[in-house]
Amino acid sequence: MKVSVRYFASIREAIGQGSEAVDTAATTLGGLRDELIARGGAHASSLARGRAVRMALNQTLSDESATLADGAEVAFFPPVTGG
Repeated sequence: MKVSVRYFASIREAIGQGSEAVDTAATTLGGLRDELIARGGAHASSLARGRAVRMALNQTLSDESATLADGAEVAFFPPVTGG
């Protein structure tokens, strides 16, 4: 299936792009994250399992068990603090 992936803040800066279309076999957000990590390089370091990364599916904050569907929009971003 094809999903639209958007990257924000420090993740966007590290990866060097704000968005991309991804063909994926993943069925969940966690599976997609693992596929992106497997690319290596900036994807691996920015989305690594030890890093705090927030995810949204179709503009709704979601956890890694959220189910992907063809045409979905996925966003990855670091936790945001205010003050």
